[in-house]
Amino acid sequence: MAKLYFKYGAMGSSKSAQALITKFNYEEKGLKVWLIKPSIDTREELNTVSSRIGLKAECTAIFPTMSIWDEFENRLAQKVDVIIADESQFFTAAQIDDMRKIVDELEVPVLCFGLRTDFRTHLFEGSRRLLEVADKITEIKNICECGRKAIVNARIDDNGNVITEGEQVLLGGDERYTAMCHRCWRKAIEQA
Repeated sequence: MAKLYFKYGAMGSSKSAQALITKFNYEEKGLKVWLIKPSIDTREELNTVSSRIGLKAECTAIFPTMSIWDEFENRLAQKVDVIIADESQFFTAAQIDDMRKIVDELEVPVLCFGLRTDFRTHLFEGSRRLLEVADKITEIKNICECGRKAIVNARIDDNGNVITEGEQVLLGGDERYTAMCHRCWRKAIEQA
């Protein structure tokens, strides 16, 4: 029975690497994977999913106005066995609903990897919808410098100070974000 999965974690928890390893495992068994990501993720090439450890794979970039359902129907002739979605927090709620429909009506599993919350600890649109409709939700754990579980994607300025102002989406990696426990994040805000 196909399911909609949401595998979330803080920055640096190897979400993209796990998505790419999962893709490899499916393909090693002879199954066809459709790897997708939101077009807003421009840190690498538009049609590439890559991880910090150097894993990369070609993907389909999904623009905010695109219907994942329509795109998938166009690929049915290619016999897709599973959909793997990276950076799922950036999909629209309607696109998450498209993935839910694919699971329900076409019995194709969909595995979504992404962040749960932004740098202010607020849910992203895609993450919110996934938390509402996913069959299985799994946390990919990461740790704070203090050793506690990291749950906050702290945005940092050029001097390494935690900041809480700005647009919800600001693409970046280790130079712009650090994973922290809530306690350390709160202390860093108080010190600033």
